[in-house]
Amino acid sequence: MHFGFPLRLDARGRLAAVDDEEYLRGLVEAVLFTRPGERVNRPDFGSGVDRLVFAPSGDELAGATQSLVHAAVQQWLSDLLHVQEVRVEARDAVLDVTIRYTPLRQDSKQRVLRLTGRGAP
Repeated sequence: MHFGFPLRLDARGRLAAVDDEEYLRGLVEAVLFTRPGERVNRPDFGSGVDRLVFAPSGDELAGATQSLVHAAVQQWLSDLLHVQEVRVEARDAVLDVTIRYTPLRQDSKQRVLRLTGRGAP
C-alpha cells in the first residue's frame, strides 16, 4: 500500500492510498519539481529543471531539459523504475516533456508521463 502525495484524506478520514501507477507518477513529479537544496535532510535531491524556466526557448533548452530530467529520474528512482526514453520538444515558448519508463517489478508494462511547461519567449 502506498500513500498519495501530497498527503490527503479519503472519505473515511484516513490517509488516502493510491495504486502503484499513481505512486510512481507522484515520485517522478516530486523529483522533477523539487529544487536541489530545498530539502533539509537531503540537499542534493531534485532535478534543477526549475532553473531553466527563464532560459531562451529552443533546441538548446530542449536538450538541456532532456538531460536534466533523464539524469534526475534515473539517479533518484533507479531502484523503482527504468527510464526507457525522455523526449523534449520545444514549440514556441512551450516545452513538452514525455518520459517513458518501466517499473522494476514483475509483469510491469511501460508507462508514459507527459508534462508541459512554459519557458521564456
